[in-house]
Amino acid sequence: MMVKGLRTTFQPVVQGGLWSALILLCIACAHAQPTGSAYPSKPIRLIAPFPPGGGASIVARLISEPLTEAWKESVVVDNRAGAAGTIGTEMAARSAPDGYTLVMATASTVVINPLFSKVPFDPIKDFAAVARTTTVPLVLVVPASIPAKSVRELIALASAKTGGLSYASSGEGSVSHLAGELFKSATGVGMVHVPYKGGGQALIDLIAGHVQTGFVNILEALPNMKNGRLRGLAVTTPARWPTIPDVPTVGESGVPGYNVIQWSGVLAPAGTPRDIVMKLNGEILRILNRADMRERLIESGAEPGSGTPEEFGAFIKAEIAKWSLVVKQARLGVKP
Repeated sequence: MMVKGLRTTFQPVVQGGLWSALILLCIACAHAQPTGSAYPSKPIRLIAPFPPGGGASIVARLISEPLTEAWKESVVVDNRAGAAGTIGTEMAARSAPDGYTLVMATASTVVINPLFSKVPFDPIKDFAAVARTTTVPLVLVVPASIPAKSVRELIALASAKTGGLSYASSGEGSVSHLAGELFKSATGVGMVHVPYKGGGQALIDLIAGHVQTGFVNILEALPNMKNGRLRGLAVTTPARWPTIPDVPTVGESGVPGYNVIQWSGVLAPAGTPRDIVMKLNGEILRILNRADMRERLIESGAEPGSGTPEEFGAFIKAEIAKWSLVVKQARLGVKP
């Protein structure tokens, strides 16, 4: 009887404990991060860490509208320029890891710029790789007012001018900056670096002739080459680029071994749930490799992205290792 009484006495306590646990579980579920199936349930911010008009902004806007249509939630491109992309990239790194803040990263922002100066984020530890979006070459261009029609003629022009020629870049530590420094190192010509706050601003001054040359993302260069405002002298890839087969490579123009490639890709803050990362990866790559989008990108000079988040993450690590060696060998004066 005593055992039975004890069971009767403690049964409500046990039941009460179970109800409390269930209530706490429901509360926890209500506040849990959204899973891939529920995502997205509100607008997404895609940070482009350069001014409008640059390559990163172009790609961000290319994918934002189809993503909005597919998910019925706005994907808003937020241009946050400054410090060669550092300001916008840091904003993304410090955002909540819930999939609602993303950043359009480039080789400049997460690979090269950190080699030139201290940045307030770790390009590996602070981000989750989502998807590589494009691979593009740079084009060595001159404005129509410059008489050089080949790389050799440009070198001769620079050698004859006291102090050399000025070359534009999208910012200190950008790929276009490094491309120019490698060109200087390989040819021995004098060139003065003129950094801008983005590719769009550099392009405006190049077209106007305020600077004499520059290495420009093909997405920005090609329209201006077609209308005659800029003259393309060479592409920076090891082989000629299919979109502009008549334009030689820098390597075959007298600078053997020259190779610089720009790329872009989407990153999320570290800790973003894997199911959300995978959903983003699948949808972004589906859009980029859609027949109409693929054709549009290739005509613009870009190669659409591919691969898993893990492959993109491994690619970024390999890029950091490669450019670290290049910067050291070229003695580019990395800032402490």
